[in-house]
Amino acid sequence: MTSEADSPWQRIMLATEHTKFDAGAERIAIALSQRTRHPLAIVVPLVSNDELLAEAPALAGRLDAEASIRRSELLRAAAEAGMRVDVRVREDAEASRAIIDGARELDADLVVVRVRGHRGVLARLMVGAMAANVAAHAPCDVLMVPHGAQIWQSAVLAAVDNSPASMVVASAAARMARTFALTLHLVAVAADTSDGATSEARDALRRAIESLARDRHAAEGSVRTGKPQEEIVAAAAERGADLIVVGRHGASGALRRAVLGSTAQKVVGLASCAVLVVKT
Repeated sequence: MTSEADSPWQRIMLATEHTKFDAGAERIAIALSQRTRHPLAIVVPLVSNDELLAEAPALAGRLDAEASIRRSELLRAAAEAGMRVDVRVREDAEASRAIIDGARELDADLVVVRVRGHRGVLARLMVGAMAANVAAHAPCDVLMVPHGAQIWQSAVLAAVDNSPASMVVASAAARMARTFALTLHLVAVAADTSDGATSEARDALRRAIESLARDRHAAEGSVRTGKPQEEIVAAAAERGADLIVVGRHGASGALRRAVLGSTAQKVVGLASCAVLVVKT
């Protein structure tokens, strides 16, 4: 059992609309809370529009009833898992804003949220606006979870590069690996096969491994060549990693804003496992 002292986070918040797409996020958030022995706060975003509610007053009653049902179901699921949770319904015109404001109010250091979308050619475009906005603007780390994902049990993989934020990402991944007694693999991706690109990737990998070693974190690593998002996901599959760790900011361009072309968002869209987006 993970001890409280070892836990990477102290205040975990699950954001869920309690749909079939949220099943993985709910499952992993409950497992994290149980493993780390920290309480779980749940925010249910309820999208409401003041103008629409004014024109259709009956809609307000239906929304309130729906929110009450979701809250009761979540409380029952937590009770079945032997947990006590704090479930809050937050209304806003935008679901992502309700979640982000909830994270600030709760002083959360981790938000767990679903990834909604399809795999394949359009995966990078299908992360979902709500999840992308939360990952881009939350005041803390964000764990993005596909509906079929399970709590990690095999290995952790982290993407590193030459940005200053890379060490923060590597350190966060190392804490996860140590907390769950898993192997840690670091991957640095060279954009092409030129000596300069390969040397830069090797240097980034070496510095990250050496930095972790000074803090007594063991890690292995590899250098790959190609599109970063594709190589990161491929490396995770080859290593059997069921958690990928990337940075929100960095030279490789992660979720600085909700931009479809960012590496981190593409990783989230392509990965079949949970992806931790680290605030750096």
